[in-house]
Amino acid sequence: MRYHIYLITPLLFCFYSNAEPDLSSLGLISEDRPDSPIPKGFIVGGAAISSQARYHESSNDNLVVPGALYFGDNLMFLGDRARYYFNKNDDVAYFGYGRYRFSNLNPSDDGFHGMHKRKGELEGGVGLTWITNYALLTTRIVTDISGQSNGQELLVWADFPVIRDKFLFMPGLGVVIRSEKLANYYFGGVSSSESSPERAAWNAGTTLSPMASVVTSYRFNQHWIGLIAANYEYYDKGIANSPLVQHNGEWLFITGIGYSW
Repeated sequence: MRYHIYLITPLLFCFYSNAEPDLSSLGLISEDRPDSPIPKGFIVGGAAISSQARYHESSNDNLVVPGALYFGDNLMFLGDRARYYFNKNDDVAYFGYGRYRFSNLNPSDDGFHGMHKRKGELEGGVGLTWITNYALLTTRIVTDISGQSNGQELLVWADFPVIRDKFLFMPGLGVVIRSEKLANYYFGGVSSSESSPERAAWNAGTTLSPMASVVTSYRFNQHWIGLIAANYEYYDKGIANSPLVQHNGEWLFITGIGYSW
């Protein structure tokens, strides 16, 4: 007998942060019932977010923000990103994926004078999730489709949800591989034209970074859902040793509450 797997996520609000938590397989299974961790339709709410700055000259983010998401039969929308399942059954789900990756470096900010602005980009791709009794196993590849970084990203991820009535505990782990162009554009590359006596040129190269996350959520009643979540990415040395970065990883903590109707 196959277990039902329900998911809820801190990514309701992640588009306000530069952190890179995995989308996992949110919305793959949702039900229209009062105690489901993911009900059909819209969820709106707010969250307190703390995240580590990617660049050492930047400050960590501490924000309180609103957010919204949508779970339909096939469409999942999370503000800056979406999945559409074009084929799914009890064993595997195939999806298309789109995301807007926000700008994360502005040369007008202190510490970045002489750099080129890292503009936001549209990304598109495809993926699949294998559904087992104990885990959701996802592989997804995306590429820039707007001509900014012209880079690609491959994600391999596993979630292990444990459901006890209205409570969800879900650890997850995986790796993300970024092409040289994407890593240099958003993760610490410094071109020769951007270098200076204080900032050496740097080629991040193709990077491989492990990530891990824990998501807990609780359905208080028919309308209200609470969550606490954490995510950590351990940088590839091509990112960590960049003159812009100079640290080993990137963390994200979220506490949120949402309303469903």
